[in-house]
Amino acid sequence: MQTETLGVFLKTRRDRITPGDAGLRSYGTVRRVPGLRREELAQLAGVSVGYYTRLEQDQSGTASPQVLDSLARVLALDDAETTHLHNLAHRTGMSRLARPEPETPHPRVLTLLHSLGESVPAIVLGRRGDVLAWNRSGQLLLAEHLDYDAPTTPETRPSIPRMFFLDPLHRDLYRNWDELARIHIGYLRLTTGRHPTDARLAELIGELVMHSPVFAALWATGDVADCTTGPMDLQHPRIGRVDVDYQVWLQPDSPDHRLEVYTPRDHSSEEALRRVCRANIGLSSG
Repeated sequence: MQTETLGVFLKTRRDRITPGDAGLRSYGTVRRVPGLRREELAQLAGVSVGYYTRLEQDQSGTASPQVLDSLARVLALDDAETTHLHNLAHRTGMSRLARPEPETPHPRVLTLLHSLGESVPAIVLGRRGDVLAWNRSGQLLLAEHLDYDAPTTPETRPSIPRMFFLDPLHRDLYRNWDELARIHIGYLRLTTGRHPTDARLAELIGELVMHSPVFAALWATGDVADCTTGPMDLQHPRIGRVDVDYQVWLQPDSPDHRLEVYTPRDHSSEEALRRVCRANIGLSSG
């Protein structure tokens, strides 16, 4: 997979901003580009056309935070996109990819997970979306067709992105799959900006681009998103319709790791989650 550059990201964001979005008048003229022209963006951001052109061609070196913030303002970037812009701009050349050691969840993260018991489904995710740990109710809610002990070794850990885009059983679990797919891809792009030399991450994205046309099409949009909280509408194969909200707890000791918990959004979903919990302790799920 080719590493995304500052210039590529700027181009995709420039294409989506119309003159009207930027407060410019088009005077009815026919435009040859879908969004802002380079000279229009440069003028609005307060930089020279030549300098902006070099930025988009990845020939300018490191841009200052002030210039990046100005570009983010004109391009109407949100917080996640602005963070990604800064991450891309401050790479020190095209460093070689490196294969990091397998991730290990911090003991305090595991203690927090265990303190939740089984009443709250929860999983611990690594930087690439690998399941580093889960409680049994979390496993039964999201991946009951997988072995509960799968996260214990790096070789068998479930990959949420792979499951989400390549596992039909997992895809059928989500009624709002399209919405969540965009968030998954946007968060993976944000992660690539934070970890541009992670070979395992590059391989994951390359695999998904090759084997999932939907992933490839959405990845090509260049969209960026953070993943902190939101709705997850499920059609569980055993307990039926379940509507939950996911909430991500970031971990100061291991900032690449996230504890994701799932809370019911209505009474029927609460009852469904209780049936999952009762099944965990060997009681009837009826």
